[in-house]
Amino acid sequence: MLRMLLGQPPRAELGMMQGAADVMKRVRLQIEQREKKGNDPEHTYRKYEIWTQGLVVSLDELEQSVFASGFFADKVKQAYQSEMSKQEEADYHRHIYFYKNGFIRVFSILDKLGTLMNALFDLHTERAKAHFSFFTVLRQFRYLSVHMALMDKLNGIKEQYKEPLNSLRKMRNIEIHYMNMEMQDDLWQRDQTLNGKVKLEDIQQKQKDLELGYQMACETLQAAFEYIEVILRNKYHK
Repeated sequence: MLRMLLGQPPRAELGMMQGAADVMKRVRLQIEQREKKGNDPEHTYRKYEIWTQGLVVSLDELEQSVFASGFFADKVKQAYQSEMSKQEEADYHRHIYFYKNGFIRVFSILDKLGTLMNALFDLHTERAKAHFSFFTVLRQFRYLSVHMALMDKLNGIKEQYKEPLNSLRKMRNIEIHYMNMEMQDDLWQRDQTLNGKVKLEDIQQKQKDLELGYQMACETLQAAFEYIEVILRNKYHK
């Protein structure tokens, strides 16, 4: 959708989200087959199906946000906002919009996955923390000593992307809890200069962090749903 609005050709391939999208669709099909057998009086599996489809859609939306963020980041050439043309300044603000949208979606997807795993595996993470995150769910695996193979896999991915995730989390926290991140950056920059000329943040580095966060989300979803696929297959064939 965003590619069309930006005058770009449609996405030809799913790219790095292909593996995650494929396994999520297989799990959804498994759940649908379970529903058709009429063994879901409380609509538990129907809920899992809806959540899984929601993650498929959310991952697609994240990919589009990452693409749009990079599209506009590449149009920003000046190091100082005061030196930009009106068009370049507009492109800079469009980049910021989609960059924010992207990093918020990274953590949103992870938390949605955490909600699904918490319910599917009966972890009851809400007893430890009412408003829990994906990372709280990972700790709950260890606390309960259950599904340790999955926990190890997901923790390994988390550690692999630790630095970009920390950068994105910092930006997310500023955006949600304090003030707009670009204004926060402006304040710091003005404290460092005497002439009031504000240098932009490293846009390309932040875009790289966002792309790595997206890659982390893809790998995490793929690993989690490959595990869920096996668990459900074994459960259905008992």
